[in-house]
Amino acid sequence: MAHNEYIRYLHTRTFTALRRLVRLDLADCNLFNIPDRIFIELPALQELFCFQNNFRRIPGAIRGMENLTHVYLERNRIEAVAYNSLQGLTKLKYLNLQDNKINVIHERAFQGCQRMEYLYLNDNLISELPENSFDGLRRLKMLNLGGNFLRNISNTWFRDLGELEFLYLDRNRISYIEEGAFENLTSLVALHLNSNNLTTLPFSVFAPVYFLGRLYLFRNPWECDCRLEWLKEWMENYRLVRDIPCASPSSVAGADLTDVLFERSPEGYCLDPLELNVTAEGPTPSQEPWSTTESKFNSLISKLLLQMGLPEEVANATEVYSNSTQMDGQTEGVSSGMGEGRAEADSSSLYLPALCTVIALLCK
Repeated sequence: MAHNEYIRYLHTRTFTALRRLVRLDLADCNLFNIPDRIFIELPALQELFCFQNNFRRIPGAIRGMENLTHVYLERNRIEAVAYNSLQGLTKLKYLNLQDNKINVIHERAFQGCQRMEYLYLNDNLISELPENSFDGLRRLKMLNLGGNFLRNISNTWFRDLGELEFLYLDRNRISYIEEGAFENLTSLVALHLNSNNLTTLPFSVFAPVYFLGRLYLFRNPWECDCRLEWLKEWMENYRLVRDIPCASPSSVAGADLTDVLFERSPEGYCLDPLELNVTAEGPTPSQEPWSTTESKFNSLISKLLLQMGLPEEVANATEVYSNSTQMDGQTEGVSSGMGEGRAEADSSSLYLPALCTVIALLCK
């Protein structure tokens, strides 16, 4: 019956007399809902495939089906997992709810599924979880919460998951992990924390003594300071983690954590890598023109010449000459004023003998 877009409705007695049916495939149809009592005459049913339909809630028809072991409900439009959605599924081992619209999970929503081994909740809209979300799932081996909107990891979520082997928390917005969040995961083989907003992972949050598997931490804005020194040492000793590119401090940005050198103070304490001070180079202070001293000297001579009774034109000629020299040195090719300055400089040459005489008198 799978892959039939014309199936939009199923009658309550559709599967009457199929008491030995073990596997039912209703995937990729156009179902929006199914009657609550449609499976009541299917006591032997173990596997139910209902993925890629249009369900907005977990079908109530599966409640109380004691022999059901595998339920596939991925790629629907399911918005919540209610406290009674999975009631009576005592033998359920596999539940796939990935790629739905789930944004709410009620407290103890999975409490009746104590034989659950594989739970897929990835690629939904989950931003929060109740503290006791997974209590009682002591046989769970794989939990996938990737691709959601989780920001924090509580130290109560995984406290009953001593048999958990694979935990996916990737592609969330996790920036904070409570102390002891992973301390009971003694069977963990792989922990996926990649593609989040983590900047540090303190030793108190994660005790590597109990962790013997792979740890995926790439695509996080890691701040490679002394808080991560323990992780570097663990990476070098066990080689179970790799690819931890640093985002800060700026002196090690872009480098892998394994390449960061942590220096020590004289007392033996770890020193954080330096934060580079990158500032824009400002304009250099303006310099005094090279001819300032000469201008002042010439001005002094001019005043002396006036005091000696020489014509004012002779006294001014020295300043005109010095100013035209200064202009030649600073404008470099600016046309305005150049010819006039040269003309005045030429005229000053008429008074050079008198100037020489005055300078000679001053030197005596």
